[in-house]
Amino acid sequence: FLNKVCVCVCARVFKWLLFFCRLYYARIGIGTPSKDYYVQVDTGSDIMWVNCIQCKECPRRSSLGMDLTLYNIEDSDTGKLVSCDQDFCYAINGGPLAGCTANMSCPYLEIYGDGSSTAGYFVNDIVLYDRVSGDLKTSSANGSVIFGCGATQSGNLGSSNEESLDGILGFGKANSSMISQLASSGKVKNMFAHCLDGVNGGGIFAIGHVVRPKVNMTPLVPNQPHYNVNMTAVQVGHDFLSFTPDIFDSGDRQGVIIDSGTTLAYLPEMVYEPLVSKILSRQPDLKLQTIHDEYTCFQYSKSLDEAFPNVTFHFENSVTLKVYPHEYLFPYVSMFHCRNSESLL
Repeated sequence: FLNKVCVCVCARVFKWLLFFCRLYYARIGIGTPSKDYYVQVDTGSDIMWVNCIQCKECPRRSSLGMDLTLYNIEDSDTGKLVSCDQDFCYAINGGPLAGCTANMSCPYLEIYGDGSSTAGYFVNDIVLYDRVSGDLKTSSANGSVIFGCGATQSGNLGSSNEESLDGILGFGKANSSMISQLASSGKVKNMFAHCLDGVNGGGIFAIGHVVRPKVNMTPLVPNQPHYNVNMTAVQVGHDFLSFTPDIFDSGDRQGVIIDSGTTLAYLPEMVYEPLVSKILSRQPDLKLQTIHDEYTCFQYSKSLDEAFPNVTFHFENSVTLKVYPHEYLFPYVSMFHCRNSESLL
């Protein structure tokens, strides 16, 4: 357990979340007998996967401070392969997969926004998670889940990444995600809450309805493949940027995506550029310089929160998210503070 967590009473608690460097991860149990796996919580993808015994290049130790485990279906009494002729394989591939016959394992390939990828095959096994049994008390629960057995990884998922984990817990809206599978089997309600601790990092990732505390809510945009919400305004200090909310729309895609697997907040250039200009206008004498062709930096030794404005993002139903200068500017080396040069914060 973390020393300080946000206080939530939820129907089911998944695991206590840890935050380190640039990702949220949780511990789950898989198999019979159960083994522990550390997985990144990602609401922006729809497949859960863990590194498999066939992966020769997969890491065995993480700089985050724990040993990693390669899943071996032979070690689990409840593990089963998912074949190409099963309904799940048809559904996730939009029909029969060419060259994939009934006696073959159903393959998967997931490519993420940063270009990293994972490939392997699907298996079905028991996944263990915690559920609330009283105030700050949990008991074990489990359900049968189909997930990917990762044989090859690339990019940031490869063995060269020091912050490696056992896999990724895709918690998106598609039927293939873990939350959708558990909900369709009647194990849980198709609801979850990501309760973040803004002081120590981490928090709680909870499955089910949040009973307390009272929370402010903004509705999800319907008929979208991800968890999208409507951003209605961006405020810098006391000033509002001039744009209409449909600036975030692209074709049939509406609103902005809430994605726990993405470190930074990406904004359209037509929002990002005036936002940065408004922020820097508070200190017109700053001398900007670019470092490594990526970061725009300046030298500053005084208090950031006193010198620069807060940025407030406004969402539907009067929900707001305030970001302080020490959160959107980061120290690169002593005395230098930077922002990414792309359209993001």
